[in-house]
Amino acid sequence: TPLYSSAASDVYKRQEYFMFAAKFHRQFQVNLIFWMKSLQYIFTILISILTMQLFAQQQAIKGLQEGDLLFQDLNCGELCDAIEAVTEGANGQDFSHCAMVIRIGDSLQVVEAIGSKVQLNSIPKFFARSGDTLAIKNIVVGRVKQPYKELIPQAAAHAKALVGQPYDDSFLPNNNKWYCSEVLYEAFRKASNTEFFELAPMTFKDPRTQTYFPAWINYYRELNTEIPEAVPGLNPGSISRSDKIEIIKIQFEN
Repeated sequence: TPLYSSAASDVYKRQEYFMFAAKFHRQFQVNLIFWMKSLQYIFTILISILTMQLFAQQQAIKGLQEGDLLFQDLNCGELCDAIEAVTEGANGQDFSHCAMVIRIGDSLQVVEAIGSKVQLNSIPKFFARSGDTLAIKNIVVGRVKQPYKELIPQAAAHAKALVGQPYDDSFLPNNNKWYCSEVLYEAFRKASNTEFFELAPMTFKDPRTQTYFPAWINYYRELNTEIPEAVPGLNPGSISRSDKIEIIKIQFEN
């Protein structure tokens, strides 16, 4: 009868629905298990990478000593390019930033003028800033030569004493502000009572054209001050080529 046919059809539809729901549920469980295993696999890989990076950094830190100078290719854009263009660093490399390794308690850290002030930072943080994780690629290590080793404790103390003082945006001498190279200069100047790292007339001009880099023109316009062309100063590249330090290789296994 029509009534029976309609009831049978409803039962059949309900059976189809439940079968579809059961099939969907089983497929959902299979997919869920697959994605959970995939996420677990990805998480394991990430943990392994982070562990390798931490191990590499720890091995690199073991090779460093208080007083070591770190020269870094900071890759900060046009200003860093301009800094690197005017002075070639040790072994023909380009550097736009530098820092000193010092000991704080049982750990090694760096003193550096960066951002708004002179500050202490961890060595892994310093490495990571230039992308150095599994290997040191954008950082070169300079070590004071043996005849000057006795200066290191005093130089480190003088560098630490500058922590908290303002960054020297204008790159001018004798203003109680400090740019990165100036921190190293001042620390060793006080420790040795001599001009340990030599000053030279600074230039902000492109050596190819002998005109000011546009980046420096804009930079000093914003500071509302003149470009300090030919004012005595120094940069990471010039310090890295000093005859008072030697470039060393920090070796470690990945």
